Amino acid sequence: MMESSFSLPSRRVAGTLAAVCATLIVAGCNKAPAGAPPAKVPEVGVFTVTTQALSMTTELPGRTAAYQVAEVRPQVGGLIQKRLFVEGADVKAGTALYQIDPASYQAAYNAAKAALNKAKANLLTSGPKVARYKELVAIEGVSRQDYDDAVAASEQAKADVESATAALEAASINLRYTNVFAPIGGRIGRSNVTPGALVTANQATALTTVQQLDPIYVDVTQSSNDLLRLKREMDSGSLKKAGSGQARVTLLLADGSKYAEAGKLQFSDVSVDPGTGNVTLRALFPNPKGDLLPGMYVRAVLENGLNDSAIVVPQQGVTRNPKGQATALVLNPEGKVEQRILTTARTLGDKWLVTSGLAAGDRVIVEGVQKVKPGAQANVAAAAPAVAGAPAGAAPAANAKSAH
Repeated sequence: MMESSFSLPSRRVAGTLAAVCATLIVAGCNKAPAGAPPAKVPEVGVFTVTTQALSMTTELPGRTAAYQVAEVRPQVGGLIQKRLFVEGADVKAGTALYQIDPASYQAAYNAAKAALNKAKANLLTSGPKVARYKELVAIEGVSRQDYDDAVAASEQAKADVESATAALEAASINLRYTNVFAPIGGRIGRSNVTPGALVTANQATALTTVQQLDPIYVDVTQSSNDLLRLKREMDSGSLKKAGSGQARVTLLLADGSKYAEAGKLQFSDVSVDPGTGNVTLRALFPNPKGDLLPGMYVRAVLENGLNDSAIVVPQQGVTRNPKGQATALVLNPEGKVEQRILTTARTLGDKWLVTSGLAAGDRVIVEGVQKVKPGAQANVAAAAPAVAGAPAGAAPAANAKSAH
């Protein structure tokens, strides 16, 4: 009994001491350590927006087409005796290409020539006869009817001469047509017939084709929406014509190389393709070396005009919000981050052309975007490399891709 009464108070004292110790420990843990450093302000790299004059261009797909195309067909029938050209060679207008057997046409020419000589011989006798009868009818040496018959015979002889002359000319033309000539100068293709083949006048199948390749056309297609946008920009004055005369066009070949010669825009089609909504544009290019062949795929870079106050920013400084709008984080003069909604027109190399949302002097965050949020404080990194903009007056190639 003595041992039991002594152990109960001891246990109470031990429990009280444990509770006091636990309270002191918790209080010590909740106490902040003295002298903790403040949170560090993130550093970001910025691009300072400036306005500059830019030559606006559009890159469009297209194909080359011959300046002139002539399908060579015979104008008389007969057997092909000779082929007088080398396939794939350059020929001049008027060069003989084929020889058709001329025997029958030579005979027809000789017959027409003989008929003309006969008609002329008849005219030699009828003319003087009329003169004699005219004197005799005055003294009633011949009847009036005989005189009238002599006049009619003379007029018929003149008509026979004219008819024979026309027949001889026709025979001469047919005889010349036995030589098939090149109607235009250019590069000649393969021959569709060989010597010994029978051809007919104006047949459906061409003997060969001649194409003029210098100069050469390039046909490209552009969206009618883009044409309307360009017209609105021209009308509003935000885009000015880059010089006078026809728009200048440059070419990028299928392998990515740039074609040495510059071309000029000739015309745009007067109608829109209902299936694609595109308009066809045609440009004319010099082709002195024959590097461009009909049907080649190319990309044409068209000069649209001059933007005197263009704003371009690096693509890494522009993102998209959940609504798909282009946005940028801007560091204001107080060092706080702001979010701007932008309107972008197109890409210019590695930059966006911005039409609204930014002004000259704005500092767009291009490095460290993931470190900051709108409303947060930020400092410009002292060692951040400057992101250079396109030099004033430069004309970077702009593709046809637009984003709004």
